[in-house]
Amino acid sequence: MIILLLNSCASEPEIQLGHWRGIINVQGNEMPFNFRITRQNDTLLAYLKNGNEEILLDEVSVQGDSLIMDMHIFDSDIRAYIYGDSLSGIWQKKYIDGYQLEFKAYAGDSTRFPMIKPTFNFDGKWKVKFSDEKIDSIYSVGIFNQSSSGALSGTFLNSTGDYRTLEGSVQRDTLLLSTFDGGHAFLFKAYPINDSSLVGEFWSGKSSYESWTATRDENAKLQDENRLTFLKDGYDSIFFTFPDLNGNLVSLSNERFRNKVVILQIFGSWCPNCMDETLFLSKWYTAEKQENVEILGLSYEVKDDFNYASGRVRKMKKKLNIPYEFVIAGTNDKKKAESTLPMLNQILAFPTMIFIDRKGEVRRIHTGFNGPGTGIYHEQFVLDFTEFMDQLIKE
Repeated sequence: MIILLLNSCASEPEIQLGHWRGIINVQGNEMPFNFRITRQNDTLLAYLKNGNEEILLDEVSVQGDSLIMDMHIFDSDIRAYIYGDSLSGIWQKKYIDGYQLEFKAYAGDSTRFPMIKPTFNFDGKWKVKFSDEKIDSIYSVGIFNQSSSGALSGTFLNSTGDYRTLEGSVQRDTLLLSTFDGGHAFLFKAYPINDSSLVGEFWSGKSSYESWTATRDENAKLQDENRLTFLKDGYDSIFFTFPDLNGNLVSLSNERFRNKVVILQIFGSWCPNCMDETLFLSKWYTAEKQENVEILGLSYEVKDDFNYASGRVRKMKKKLNIPYEFVIAGTNDKKKAESTLPMLNQILAFPTMIFIDRKGEVRRIHTGFNGPGTGIYHEQFVLDFTEFMDQLIKE
């Protein structure tokens, strides 16, 4: 009877509001990130923090003795037992069997990496070579901003996109950077070989690992993103027929595209750079209110299942308040994706934008996207995009 009485009086544990320091075990390494939990009326909300960016999680709940946080647009979540001012559980990608990584978190802690007085200055631009870049001429660009205290931010630019906003610190002569957007957990570490050379490591999620090297180079730059993907000889236009989210077939011959400038966005709801590009396109499209422009997202999802794929895109469309439409074009396997658009020489990256003028001619194909975390590179992209679209619209 006493046990029954105690059980009847028991209540769900309270989750502490405010700042938390989370840690995901990435291949035996602690990958820290920051988030905060708030309450709006009776609704729990959480925000993932990477530098100046905050990603809203609006599907947060306490169920029994556990906190469950769905990860924004991604098909993943955190499930953790509540132990007062700490959490212990897993981060999982629900669409991959067995993809679970250990997670823990501590309330009242807003630090990323512990601060230890720096003895090396990583600030500036670096020419970076990742181990999976097999062609000698392909490099990435590292951009790091270091404060006098050792706080560090920045990103890596690739021809296929960027690693979004990275946040971390310099501990003596060690660079430490991480980011977590709910669907991707990245950890970078590097040491100097000399004043102008670095050797580093990069861990991503459950199994992906790359080594990397870097040399200080303020003139480092990427290949021209507008020349990497192009129409094959013998083709002068893009054509396809794909189902929209309701199963209705869509092609560029539909009346809604006639005599309009069209942007095709090769995209996936699982893709972090695609999220950044989609937010940019949505903002531009809404602000400009262009009646003579159509944007169409060609979605390549992680499963060859229309109901699953369309469901993921519907969720993303709602959460990001996207004003344009999408079709389900295939899966995110690049070779299979290329077979759906055989007029292209390659699909090198998600995202890729195809610009088509009023006559139906392909005028530009832009590979990847430089997001807000790239600073001036993002500003340059926005300026170039705006000028180019103004030109196409006026023609």
